[in-house]
Amino acid sequence: MTAETSLLERLGFPLLRVWLAGQTQSEPGRLLAQQLRLLENRAAVELALTEVDEALELLQEEKLPPLGGCQDLVPILTACQAPGSLVPATELRLVLMTVQATEGCRIWFKGGTDQKSLVAIAAGIVSLPELRRRLQDAIGERGELLDTASSKLAELRYESRQMRGRIKQQLDRLLTDERLAACFQDRLVTVRNGRYVVPLKSDCRGQLKGFVQDESASGQTLYLEPAQVLDGNNRLQQLLRDEQREERRILLELADLLRHDRSVLLSNQRLLAQIDLRFAAARLSRAYRGCRPELVDASLVELREVRHPLLMIRAGEPDLNDAVPIDLLLPEDAQVLVISGPNTGGKSVALKTLGLMLLMLRAGLHLPCRSDSRIHLYQHLFVDIGDEQSIADNLSTFSARLLQLRNILERADADTLVLLDEAGSGTDPAEGAALIQAVVDELCARGAKVLLTTHLGQLKQFAHVRDGMINAAVEFDPETLEPTYGLHYGVPGVSSALTAARRLELPIRVIERAQDYLGNQHDQNQLLIELGRQRQTLNRELEEVRKLKLEAGASRELRKRQLQSLKESKKQILSRAGRQAEELISATEARLRQLRKQRPGSVGPAQATHEHSELAAARKPLVAFQPRRRRKSAVPEQLQVGELVRIVALGVEAQVERICDYQIDLQIGGKRLRQPLEALEQFSPRRFVEQRRVPAMIVPPGSAAQTSPRLKLIGERVEDALVQLEKYLDDALLAHLNQVEIIHGSGEGILRRAVRDHLARMPGVTAFYAAPIGQGGDNVTVVELESR
Repeated sequence: MTAETSLLERLGFPLLRVWLAGQTQSEPGRLLAQQLRLLENRAAVELALTEVDEALELLQEEKLPPLGGCQDLVPILTACQAPGSLVPATELRLVLMTVQATEGCRIWFKGGTDQKSLVAIAAGIVSLPELRRRLQDAIGERGELLDTASSKLAELRYESRQMRGRIKQQLDRLLTDERLAACFQDRLVTVRNGRYVVPLKSDCRGQLKGFVQDESASGQTLYLEPAQVLDGNNRLQQLLRDEQREERRILLELADLLRHDRSVLLSNQRLLAQIDLRFAAARLSRAYRGCRPELVDASLVELREVRHPLLMIRAGEPDLNDAVPIDLLLPEDAQVLVISGPNTGGKSVALKTLGLMLLMLRAGLHLPCRSDSRIHLYQHLFVDIGDEQSIADNLSTFSARLLQLRNILERADADTLVLLDEAGSGTDPAEGAALIQAVVDELCARGAKVLLTTHLGQLKQFAHVRDGMINAAVEFDPETLEPTYGLHYGVPGVSSALTAARRLELPIRVIERAQDYLGNQHDQNQLLIELGRQRQTLNRELEEVRKLKLEAGASRELRKRQLQSLKESKKQILSRAGRQAEELISATEARLRQLRKQRPGSVGPAQATHEHSELAAARKPLVAFQPRRRRKSAVPEQLQVGELVRIVALGVEAQVERICDYQIDLQIGGKRLRQPLEALEQFSPRRFVEQRRVPAMIVPPGSAAQTSPRLKLIGERVEDALVQLEKYLDDALLAHLNQVEIIHGSGEGILRRAVRDHLARMPGVTAFYAAPIGQGGDNVTVVELESR
């Protein structure tokens, strides 16, 4: 897309360039922003918008590449194009800063970021290690040549410093000589014509041999180079000349390096400028809360809550409250939008906003609109705004606008957006309106989209009766009749010239006479004003209903979440209470078994049966608190002996031992259990017990490495935990462990007490106690075992 300079200026694009340039971090980025161009095709626009998206994402994460040191090298590289040309050290310092910034940016993007488009740009940066090394060795931070630029330069400067020191020492001895004290004006060493001298009184000229290099303005002081330092000064001058020649040789050598790497330096600068431009666009987008609209193939405009970006700038900082958001809507089935309404109501601003939005898209910038906005990327944009009167070309305002319309008609096609401000003005209203109607017909026949603003009632009526045309009115306050800058679609606007005259306090008799001249037209305007007032009232009520609906939906969702949270909390509390009660009963059961072991003859079968019944009765109420296990598959139709199945109610695996019609005998952990067929479910695929003989194993002495010194029982039921504890202590004794740790946690203390009560009765345990605080404290029990 190409656009004339006058079109860009009328839409405010140069001001946008200035704002964008202020967001850049480097000189090349600033120059690129100031010359921001429109992109030719949709693919380039999509890529630029993607790059801005990625830059905005990094900006929000406060991840920024180092771009600040990049300088514009074009003038420097242009000046040193000719062989033998020299580049000053101060300019070489700028080159070094740019090369360092380039390398830093290349490494930054190579360090691992997900922004593929920006990484692709940075991948084109070429490293220049040799140039960077030579410049770092040769150029200092103040733009001076360093001694490390070459070994010869270092030697010459070292010798020069030594020679200066010797000359100053000789002159200091002369100045402190008591015999010559009266000859010197001041006891200081200074330099004249590049040679070290002393200030001698003019009347003592013959008392000290030497050469006069200069004298004071009054003639009272002669700056004398004593004969004692003549050879030293000569040698120093020779060293300085040699140093200058060496510096020139180094600068020429560095200039040759720049000429050799010129194309790479320019390419790197272009890539860095592009990256800087995308980050500047991201900062701009964040400033005006921009977004990337959807680009569609259909010819339509659907920009919602769009703001003119230049209206938001106040003292360089954007203020969203300074620009009223409007909806610019031109659907696919409509070709013309006619905006009407009072002066200073925002008609021209709406028209310019649409034009500037298209230019911003073509430049790869986010738009200050809602994220669900859509727009077609028109290839051609024509604008007729403002006074094109030219005295030099003998053109009136209307003639200039006719020429502009002729140019539009010659070039418009189906991929064109035309913006006409104050269409039909500047001549007789009837003839001007008729001309614009004919122009709009021609543009519609070519498939172009048109947005025009007008005060002419004939054009409003034209838009009302013709298909594919939409009227829109500038909003106004129904009480004060002052514009509020919004847009209402479906009704034409009222110019309200008499209202403006009344607001500006024109004489009442003049306004009343104007109403008489206006006649019925005044009544029609009043009707439109009343319609606009009612429409605004309905819109406010609809907005309130929409807000109430959203609030009701949010409240409903909140109640739903709260109810779900309460259900989850109830479930967790009941589950925890059931586990605690089960642990208490299991501990009691284990304690009873231990008591029976200690007194084997004291408990008869009747007593044991009674105790078992009591424990079962205590467990029965806990069933309601246990989570229900859900069946994962259908009831098995056929089972085989040796097949593994799952008991739904218990959630455990079992082996089929025998099948008796619908009753299945199962084996679980060495115990037999009978369950109905519907209480079981098969695995998919079906699983069977692998029949194989396991050879007997003998645990050799000293196999402690196979037995862990710690046993973790956290989360286990008391009964299962004690079984594991007995087996583990047997293994520990066989492995000749002297000390082990039992990790049972704290919780309610039930498992800890059961473990320690069991340890107190176990053979082979010599002692047990709580671990030190640093090793777990009361959550861990240390057990000492007897040696075998």
